[in-house]
Amino acid sequence: MFITESDLQSAQQQLDAHLREIITWHFSPETGCPYWLDWAKKNFDPRQEVKSFADLIAKFPHFQDEALRDMQPEVWVPAQFKGKPFNIFETGGTTGMPKQRIGWNDYKVDYSEFSDKISDEHFPRNHYWLMMGPTGPRRLRLAIEHLANVRGSSCYFIDLDPRWVKKVISNKQFDQARAYMDHVVDQAVTILKHRRVSGLFTTPKLLEALAEKIDLYEAGIRGVFCGGTTMAPQYVRFIVEEVLEGRIGFYPTYGNTLMGLAASVPLTPEDKFSITYYAPQPRAVLRVVDPQNTSTLVPYDSWGRVELTTMTKEFFMPRFLERDEALRRKPRAPYAWDGVAEVRPFGAMEKNIVEGVY
Repeated sequence: MFITESDLQSAQQQLDAHLREIITWHFSPETGCPYWLDWAKKNFDPRQEVKSFADLIAKFPHFQDEALRDMQPEVWVPAQFKGKPFNIFETGGTTGMPKQRIGWNDYKVDYSEFSDKISDEHFPRNHYWLMMGPTGPRRLRLAIEHLANVRGSSCYFIDLDPRWVKKVISNKQFDQARAYMDHVVDQAVTILKHRRVSGLFTTPKLLEALAEKIDLYEAGIRGVFCGGTTMAPQYVRFIVEEVLEGRIGFYPTYGNTLMGLAASVPLTPEDKFSITYYAPQPRAVLRVVDPQNTSTLVPYDSWGRVELTTMTKEFFMPRFLERDEALRRKPRAPYAWDGVAEVRPFGAMEKNIVEGVY
């Protein structure tokens, strides 16, 4: 299955039409939220000036995430949602006030769509999952449970506090970090020994540590979602061939509270274990831009900084520069838009990045 020029044009038209709908929603007094209505008064009315995604890139500045740290959540409530209690999800926040995104149904939409991209062989319907990752204020906990429920399954949870892990590693308290990882892994081993589980969601480092304690295939695991930290090609090969022994389905994911979930395309021999992710367009768009000139895309197969635009009726966030860098990849079926590959922290080659068990 190849991507044709017609496919590319159709995807672009769909994106532009979706953008116009979202712009009208967020910048109309009848439907919009206080933050963007106030922004339009101080800057310009996007309903008049933004008709395509190219217009958005040309006219909107980069979104500053301080607004998500500093402002009370009600400024983000669209008029049409006023009076409806919302979820408050956090992202980041190793020190100081974390970024917060409010929401109602976005996480359900994002993860319901993702259900169609996973195999019944690897994630059997009407069975059990185990999530070994951050819960608490994070969107991920509700999202993974919803995804399991969509597929008729129920989910066990092992909690993880990545803020604590990053803190002890930053303080060079490596013994504490290791003890915490062992504590998390031991809980997962107990579940797998006493309950029937076929699907697992976790981070690469925790997956590796878990596989050292228990035979995952013999324990019943048939599919693994994996995300949260850098996965270079040689590490992906190690996970697929050594940790999962080529017997368990491997589904790398790239996502966060602000975007949702970008799915990876199945690995082929030509990929040489280099993972490429595609955003859930048109609800979210990922671009790989020149860090020195962020209006410009880098050439295909070149490194650049990841820029995220999120466009739903619950949340509009244009041109946010992620703390990630990636290789820009060409469209690949079934996705008629650019992908991002080998995602890692921005500036990873120049400085040491603390990722912890993420």
